[in-house]
This record gives sequence, structure tokens and C-alpha cells, in this order.
Amino acid sequence: EQAHPEDAKAAMAQLAAHLKGEIPHLETELRIRHPKGHWIWILIRGRVSRRDSGGRAELLSGILFDIDERKQAEAELRTAASVFTHSGEGILITDADLKIVDVNEAFTHITGYAREEVIGRKPGILSSGRHDRTFYGAMWEEISETGAWSGEIWNRRRDGSDYAQRLTISTVRDAWGQPLQYVGLFADITAQKNYQRELERMAHYDSLTGLPNRILLGDRLSQAMSMARRNNERMAVVYMDLDDFKLVNDQLGHQAGDQVLRQVAQRFAGALRETDTVARPGGDEFVAILNGLDSDGQVRPLLQRLLDEVNRPIVVADNAVEVGVSIGVSFYPQAGQPEADQLLRQADQAMFEAKRKGRNELCYFDAEMEQTARKRHDHQQRIRAALLANEFVLYYQPQIDLEQAAVIGVEALIRWQHPEQGLLGPGAFLPLIEDVALAADLGQWVIDRALQDLERWSEAGFDFEVAVNVSAAELLASEFPARLREQLAARPGVAPERLLLEVVETSMLEDVTRANEITHACHGLGVNFALDDFGTGFSSLNHLKHLPLKQLKIDRSFVLDMMSDPDDLAIVEAVINLGRAFGLEVLAEGVENEEHVTALRQLGCRLAQGYLFAKPMPAEKIPEWMQSWCLPSAWRETPRLVAGGRWLLFAEAELRCRRRRLQKIVAEAGAQCPVDSGSDRRSSLNTWLDKHADSVHCEPISQADIMLRETEQQLLQCCRTQQYQRAAGALVEWSDQAEQLITLIRKLRCTAHDSALRP
Repeated sequence: EQAHPEDAKAAMAQLAAHLKGEIPHLETELRIRHPKGHWIWILIRGRVSRRDSGGRAELLSGILFDIDERKQAEAELRTAASVFTHSGEGILITDADLKIVDVNEAFTHITGYAREEVIGRKPGILSSGRHDRTFYGAMWEEISETGAWSGEIWNRRRDGSDYAQRLTISTVRDAWGQPLQYVGLFADITAQKNYQRELERMAHYDSLTGLPNRILLGDRLSQAMSMARRNNERMAVVYMDLDDFKLVNDQLGHQAGDQVLRQVAQRFAGALRETDTVARPGGDEFVAILNGLDSDGQVRPLLQRLLDEVNRPIVVADNAVEVGVSIGVSFYPQAGQPEADQLLRQADQAMFEAKRKGRNELCYFDAEMEQTARKRHDHQQRIRAALLANEFVLYYQPQIDLEQAAVIGVEALIRWQHPEQGLLGPGAFLPLIEDVALAADLGQWVIDRALQDLERWSEAGFDFEVAVNVSAAELLASEFPARLREQLAARPGVAPERLLLEVVETSMLEDVTRANEITHACHGLGVNFALDDFGTGFSSLNHLKHLPLKQLKIDRSFVLDMMSDPDDLAIVEAVINLGRAFGLEVLAEGVENEEHVTALRQLGCRLAQGYLFAKPMPAEKIPEWMQSWCLPSAWRETPRLVAGGRWLLFAEAELRCRRRRLQKIVAEAGAQCPVDSGSDRRSSLNTWLDKHADSVHCEPISQADIMLRETEQQLLQCCRTQQYQRAAGALVEWSDQAEQLITLIRKLRCTAHDSALRP
């Protein structure tokens, strides 16, 4: 009853075999119940000391040993052996002299060394060479003091490849506390390290170009600044922004744009020294850190190399792409000891100034630029405050149909009712707005206010359009169509087609694809579009034909000088003809005199806007002005030009242009005089005279032209011989003769019919 059931049967079998004489001795191990109730192991040894004549055992003697502790130790050893054999982690055991006495299968799997190859050798055979004596010295010092060490270490496999391992070394001591063995337990963490390194690379390097990103740039910049201070050297931060890069995306697609960025990144990296850093913070912007400069002038050759590299054509998908770069530079150390972020902002500000100057420009940061940037920031803050304080107002300038003698619409023009400076025109504050969000907010306010005024005028019985200028930042914002839909919904009394959105053609070129999508989305809401300042941005006709346009607006700069500059007149004529070809309305801005009206009508433009009709006025004055205004009948009766009349129109402009040139020659007395005034070139008047030589109107005009040319030659001869007083008198005579000729030309142009101009 005291023996363990699992052990009692075997013990009794041994006892019976000994009693029968089958085995000479009795030796058995079994568990018996301890008086305290738990089981303990015992060893029983004995033998039969006396038998009777029949061989039966009469006396059995023996001894009992407590082997419970031994049994527990054996169990622990079996467990340890199992762990040693089957562990997924490598195990290495050395003696006190650091000679390997045993390794497990995982050791062989991880290191590539067989057990027999390492027994008796020292663990140094695994060294990768990445750690110096200081590292190992600190490790064994900790083992000596604490009996253990744990950390990460790089070792080398049998095939020569390095691997990372997490290692724990423990000391096994004898009864006297002396090191008996060292046990190393390690796991291969190379894959984990590689994954960690990849995560760090993704966090610190640009995925497209492989260059450091904005995060790593900040760290490198801080290090470079510290090194410059420590070594008493100069360094430079170079901020670079590609010119015309959006055109690459628009014309060739974003994949081609990515290829351009990769090639530019490679060129920048190749152009710099090994000690320098080039990074890509984002978009088409790059930043270089130039270290170890002896002087600021040393940076110029490096920058020239960067410019040269970018200016070389980049071949993408069989297309030679040309991009420039605007560069801003800031130096360190400098007064005030700026932080890294501030130094980067300085270079960015200098780049912005370079961008203002044009393509492929270079600009260095200075204190004046800092002051200018601070002023711009203050202006931005003041403009936003003005918007919140409702200090902006809209003025409206009427737009006239010269043929119908009617007001077809008004253009909304923003003004700032400044508390201290009075009423400010848009030129005083709009150019200062660089914040995209502020520009969008101000544009939204203009549309809201224009729709409000339009609704009020509609309720009063006035039916016309309101034209609102939309900036590129506002138009190209993704939320613009949705926001416009909300604004129109808030004014149910306004027909959407009464809203005409004017966009500057240069803004359409910033992202043609996106501009096309957004304008069509807005056109779907019912609103119309006009292309403002047409002719100033070199629009592609291919883009023009796909936009949902209703109107082209001729920029006022061309209209103002059209009667004194043949080139401006030619542009005005070309835009009118282009609008006619595309079936678009054409409106001329800047009409300031009757000559403009007559010329525009004769060229076929019937819509006009300018000071001749009305200056911009507050919304409340529009109804009163409309009720009192009427178009003079003479303007409505102006005949269109016939074929011959076009030459006469250009002849007037050429005569005025010649007068300006002669005035400049006389005014610059003493300077080198040109050979002639340019009047020997074939003129429009010469062409008309040739075509109508037999006309009754030809003779007086021809005689006047001959006299004018003779006086001109006299004037030029006086200038050549330095008779400047006589030259001034000749100029007065020439001007009188020119005015008489212009009068003859205008009379014929404005009264003649086709039959009168024929021979």
C-alpha cells in the first residue's frame, strides 16, 4: 500500500525472481509514500542470507536509500538534454578556457559549421570583424561582474556571409563560485535586421529617386551645421526647383515626369562631391548641402555644374525634354545663428526670388530678402484679417454690345476699402497673395458677393451677365466644382448661365488636363467661361478648342496702343478672327476713345469694355447708370472694313509708330543716330497705293506721303550732322504733315464703300 502503483509490480517481480534464485541480488527503484503524503524515490538493495534444505529463503537482508534528489536531478538533466537537442536557437558551451565543448543542431544550421569542426576551438572563429576590442572588452567585463551578457552582435557563417544574432552568454560556476563553463544562447535575427533597415530606408529616403527625403535632410543639415562650427568652415544650403516641369507632366504624362525626376536626381548626385548631400524634399524640388567651403565664392563652380547638368536635354520615351532650374542659396555660419529649419527657409526664399527673375536663375539669400519675406508674410496676415473684417468690396465695369447698343454684362473687380489708406485697387494687394488657401478663400468671397448682387439686379428686372475673375489656385483646386455648385444652390434666383468665369490663359497652362476637367465640370452646372488677357500666355490652339469657352477677351495692353502700334493692331485683328473661327464672342478691354471703337467695329469686334463707356462703380450705382446710359448712334453705324480698308487702318498705326521713333531720335540728340527710321520698309500705305493706283483717292494721299518722306529724310540728315535745333523744327513739320495724312486716310477709311476703293 505504501508503494506507488506504477512501481510496485516491477519491484515485486524482481523480489520474486531473487527469492527463486533467478537473480543473485535484489536491486530496485520505486516510489513510496512519505509520511507527509507525497511520493519519494527509494533504492532497495538486498539478498537472501539463509535458505532451508529445500532452497527456500528463510532470511532476507538489505538496505534502503533515499534517491529522491538524484531522481529530480536526472529529470532536470533529461529536460536540459531535450532542450539542447531540439532548441530552435543555437547553443554553444565552452569550458573555462573558452574552448568549445558542445554545440547543438541549431548551431550547425545557423552557422554552417558541423559539430566536429568546432569542438576544441574558440568562438573567435565566428567573428565577423565588425566589432573592435573595445566592444569585446566591455562584454567580458560585464560577464565577469554579473555572470551574464545579452545583446546584439554580428558574426560570420562558414560560407563567409555575415549575420546578425541576439546573444545571451551565461556563466556556470562550481561549488566554490569559480567559472566552470560558459553557455551561449543565440538566435539569427538577420531577416529582422534587414526588415528594420528597409523600414528605416523607406522612412528616410525618397522612394522615386533614392535620395534622402525631408526627414533625413533635416538630420544631415543639423550634422553639417555642427561640423561647420567645429571645423570653423563655411557651408551652403542650395534649394533647387525645376522650371517648366508641369509642362512635362501635361505633355508627356506623369510616368515621363517621374523618369525626368530620376534622371535629374542622378545628375545632381553625380555633379556634387562625395562630402556633399543632395535630397528631394518632394515634388520637383531638390536640396543640396555643400560642406567644407573655404569661402562663399567656392560655391559658384559647384552651382554652375548643377546648372549645366540640368540644362542638358533629358531623353524620355524618345523625346528630348528640356528643363531649367531656379536656385536659391543660403550660407552658414551667419549672424544670428539660425536653426536648420530657418536656414532651409532662407534658401527657399532665395529660390523663390530666382523663380521671379525667370528661367535658370540663381539668387543668394541676404538680409534684405529676409525683410522682404517678412513683409510679404505680414501682408498675407493683414489681407486675411481684412477678409474676415469684410473690408473688401466689389466694383463693376459695364460691358457693351456696340452693334446692339446694349449692356450685355458687367465685370466684377475687387477693391479693398482700407481703414487707413482708403480705397485700394487690386494691383495694391492681389500680387502680394502667395498663400494658395488665402487666394481660394478670397476668390470664393468674390463669387459669393457677385452672385448676391446679380440676384438683387435680377429681382429689379435687369438681365445681364456678371463676369468674375478666377485665379489659377482657385480654379485648379479639386473642390472648386463642388463649392461652385453650393454657391449656385444658395442663390436660386440666379440663372447659372448669367455667371461668366474669367480665367487667365496662363493659369490654364499650369495643368491643362486638370483645367479641362474642371472647366467642363463647371460648365455642366450651367456657368460659362471666358479666356481673359488672351494673347499674353501663348495658348495652344489644340487646348483652346477643347475648353468650354464662350468668350475671348483681348487684353487691354493690346487695345490701348492698337492705333499707334501695328504689332498690337495685328494681334487684335488675329484674336478677332480666331474667335470668329472658333465661334466665340470676342470682347476688347481698355477701350478709351472713339478711334478704338471705330477700329474694333471695322475689324468685326462688337463687344467692348473700357473707360470710354464707364469706370468701375459700386453695385448700387449700376441700375442708375444703366437707365441713363445710351450708345451714340455714330458708333453703331460704323461700317466694317472692306479688303482695301484694312491697309488704311494699319497705315494709321504705322504713321503714329513712325512719329514715336522720330521723336526718340531727336530726343536722344548726341547719341548714335540710326541709319534711318525704318520707314524704307514696305508699309501698309505703300501696299494700298499699289493696289489702288488708279483710284481718285490715291493722288492726294500719295502726294502727302511723298512730302512726309522728304521731310523725314531732312530730319534724319540734321541729326547726322548734329543740327539738333533744325532737327526739332523738322520734327514739328513732319508731325503736322503726318496728321494731315492720317486725316485723309481716316476720312477715306470711315466713309468709303467697296466701290470707292476700287480703281
